[in-house]
Amino acid sequence: MAGPSIKTVGVIGTGVIGASWTLFFLSRGLKVIVTDPAVGARERLAAYLSQEWPTMERAGLHKGASLANYQFVNNIFDHLRQIELVQETGPERVDFKRQLFAELDAKAPRDALLLSSSSGIPSSQFVTDCKYNPGRIMIGHPFNPPHMVPLVEVVPHPGAETPYITKAVDFYRSLGKKPIVIKKETPGFIANRLQMALYNEAYSLVTRDIVSAADLDTCITAGPGLRWSTTGPFVTNILAGGGNFKHLLEHIGTAAKVWTEDMQKHAFDLNPKTINLLDGNVQETIGNLDMESLQRDRDQVLLELMKLKSKTSSFE
Repeated sequence: MAGPSIKTVGVIGTGVIGASWTLFFLSRGLKVIVTDPAVGARERLAAYLSQEWPTMERAGLHKGASLANYQFVNNIFDHLRQIELVQETGPERVDFKRQLFAELDAKAPRDALLLSSSSGIPSSQFVTDCKYNPGRIMIGHPFNPPHMVPLVEVVPHPGAETPYITKAVDFYRSLGKKPIVIKKETPGFIANRLQMALYNEAYSLVTRDIVSAADLDTCITAGPGLRWSTTGPFVTNILAGGGNFKHLLEHIGTAAKVWTEDMQKHAFDLNPKTINLLDGNVQETIGNLDMESLQRDRDQVLLELMKLKSKTSSFE
């Protein structure tokens, strides 16, 4: 795979997503200029990168990859001339992003890509004050954790320009990501909407005392989740239909309609009562977790799974 033409990126924000992006970019041999105004952000990022670097070594580092290739700065605007792409990971607030991107648009090199990791705010809502080159601003939404999960949703606003969309897709793909382009802005984009549809039904089933939270998790991890890691909903349907997608829909049509009507009838309503019901079930059936061990084991399984998928022609 050819290396990226972009060599220096800026990361704004070092929370869960920003720190993970920084780790990923460094592992791909890029130089990273990163900033975060939060007290202690510099020290927390350094500790995180040091802790997680062995995971990236096991995954395989790109040429020139080094922890020495990042610089933590107090003011990103003083360094924009060095930066070819910005990956913003700040608060999920329209006012924050509107002000930030207006300033980035005014001060960044005219062809620098300006991307937001926003998980649900369309960029059309925060490019309104950008007067110089808003066509290079768009969403580059990762799936958590970005240093492990390949998906990136590239979501242009109506005024985004095709060459910049292509440049963003090519950049992510050159690093081994799996970018998809969302044709039209929609709240929550695609992956989170799909997740929320499943979450809402899961919450409904648990609050109605049909299944425990622990057993519902097992239902996914030992069932559909295994299939979905290799084949998405449409390909799964094609396989279930013996190679015929239309046949599958016609075959399950009546039953699926009944299920859908029942789900709509019992749609989950998020309120203090249902939150307490859910939390009680989670605490009773799942309890406290060793977060550090769980995250380490999750990353190890993801790493091995992606290595295995990369060796197959169907799932690479």
